[in-house]
Amino acid sequence: MDLDPRTAARLDHRLATAQRDGRLPSVVAGIVRGGSLVWQGAVGTLDGRADGRPADGDTQYRMGSITKTFVGVCVLRLRDAGRLDLTDRFEEHVPGSPFGRATLEQLLSHAGGTPAETEGPWWERTPGGDWDALVASPTAPRFRAGRRFHYSNVGFGALGRLLEVHHGRGWADVVRTELLEPLGMSRTTTRPTGRAAQGLAVHPFADVLHAEPEHDGGAMAPAGQLWTTVPDLARWAAFLAGDTAGLLAADTLAEMCEPHHVDDQAGQPWTGAHGLGWQLWNVDGERFAGHGGSMPGFLAGLRVRLDDGDGVVVMANSTASPALRTLSEDLLGLYRDEVPAPVTAWSATGNPALLELVGAWHWGSSTTTARAVGEHLVLGEPGQARGSRFAPVGPDAWVGLDGYHTGEPLRVVRRPDGTVSHLDLASFLFTRTPYDPTADVPGGVDDRGWH
Repeated sequence: MDLDPRTAARLDHRLATAQRDGRLPSVVAGIVRGGSLVWQGAVGTLDGRADGRPADGDTQYRMGSITKTFVGVCVLRLRDAGRLDLTDRFEEHVPGSPFGRATLEQLLSHAGGTPAETEGPWWERTPGGDWDALVASPTAPRFRAGRRFHYSNVGFGALGRLLEVHHGRGWADVVRTELLEPLGMSRTTTRPTGRAAQGLAVHPFADVLHAEPEHDGGAMAPAGQLWTTVPDLARWAAFLAGDTAGLLAADTLAEMCEPHHVDDQAGQPWTGAHGLGWQLWNVDGERFAGHGGSMPGFLAGLRVRLDDGDGVVVMANSTASPALRTLSEDLLGLYRDEVPAPVTAWSATGNPALLELVGAWHWGSSTTTARAVGEHLVLGEPGQARGSRFAPVGPDAWVGLDGYHTGEPLRVVRRPDGTVSHLDLASFLFTRTPYDPTADVPGGVDDRGWH
């Protein structure tokens, strides 16, 4: 569906305002819905000069730490192939490093205690050494593995090495053949090719520029090496929204987007967390996944709403600017205000066999309502108290999907005549009447009944 010209004009105006007010040499962005790029815009020039070559949709920008999400997906593909387990210690696969006791799960979620950065000259502005040089440098853990969230570029350098050990080739080649080529992301590369923006710093007090260096990060490259374009990064946003082209199981993608460690910022509410390679945000109860990125001369952002898959990508060739802090949210919010997400019409698709399970149930003297919603049995309201959805896993067998009851078994217990007696939810008995004397209530019921 073509975007309404008025909506496109508003998005273009917001992007242009960010470029002007943020003093960005150039900035590009795109909106994704239903797995497709529904809008993209570009403002400014590749070299920041008025007469410079204008930015466009085919312009490459360095995505920085969004690179980590590709590394993370490749690690989970190894797990799904049975070649490793997330509870394995790093040293079981790559011996001889200072951070070998961290588990793969801890490294993926920035809880391995590994240093944020390398020692010596800053790796983001100087050519990187190989793996042996990295582990020989002072990279001792900063914290006990698993103690807390501590964002670590070094940890993803280690995960890149893990890919190399398992595949017998460079991490970038693994990402290219396993993800980029199957997804058609031909403009995503480790070094700039074709039309590419110059990495620039803008003086904080004057309208003058400083060129930033570009190099191969060596062993640290898996933490932030990749370059990309808006259409390519939009395809990666669609991947995150669920269009994985069969490259990653839906359950695995969902696992990667579960909060593993909260990003605890002093004096701030808990709105950010990290999953397995992905950043996560909770904005007034709405869940987002994606990642930010920065390298000298570049800023980038990718964010996708987990409930419906709407997403936004933004990139600029500037070392620092406050303009990108809210640009992603503003663009996506503006689009959703102008083009509300499609609403699927209700239709009677329920399963009559579930009617014997719906209605009021009692856990002791507490009353809970069960509803049949599609294939799910819903007890209470998910997100409130112990409300949860349950998915069928066998005859009279269900498993919890939300909150307190996630992963917990629910069993339908029947009488000899086949009618439903009660529900056994991980030892919690739900009966049709409070403390039903005919059910096997733990601890029994008072012989006098209600009195």
